[in-house]
Amino acid sequence: MSARPSFDPQNQAEFDAVAGDYDRLHRENIKLSGEDPEYFARYKLGVLKRILGADFALPLLDFGCGIGNLTKFLVEAFPVVHGYDPSSESVKMAKDRAPNAVFTFEENELAPGYFGAVVIANVLHHVPPADREALLGRLVSKLAPGGKVVVFEHNPWNPVTRKVVNECAFDADAVLLPPTEITQRLRHAGLANVTTKYIVFFPRALSALRGMEPGLAWLPLGAQVAITGERSA
Repeated sequence: MSARPSFDPQNQAEFDAVAGDYDRLHRENIKLSGEDPEYFARYKLGVLKRILGADFALPLLDFGCGIGNLTKFLVEAFPVVHGYDPSSESVKMAKDRAPNAVFTFEENELAPGYFGAVVIANVLHHVPPADREALLGRLVSKLAPGGKVVVFEHNPWNPVTRKVVNECAFDADAVLLPPTEITQRLRHAGLANVTTKYIVFFPRALSALRGMEPGLAWLPLGAQVAITGERSA
């Protein structure tokens, strides 16, 4: 099984080749947590509801949606959801999981100034560092005034996260981003009110403690991080 390629539309054939096996590999990779991919997708959904508000009704874009693990939950909570991935095979699978969402594998089909929020979940570590700022700049151009970019990423300051990524077949290309890099790049892309929240602290064995997690958002030990920036109105 080859590694997941760098997140680049030019690598569409490579993305297509791994799409069918992605779910199985993902489940194997995160088994240390005691959870499955659905748990982490629902976790992100809860974070987004707190960031955007339960009544958020503007178009939302799941950028780098892959096979739709997150998208299928987004459509349960938000009325207008779009998904983009450079892999046409991944998009086919995502359509089956989230038939109420609008999908494309052509980035130029994403309308500028249209989205109230763009979610980019565990994608940036697949983007070559030299290309990250340009990508974020393109995403900002898709935002309506006052719209938000929400970046979910692995936290390299968490040793368990580093172990999981190092052992993951489709993360062979990954270059993890310190949260400080993400915040800096969002500001350079022109976003304001950049905020950082650390998330995902306790494995299933300690699930009784998970109610504490929103109050630990300041603590840089979470397995992942959610960083938000806002386009000026």
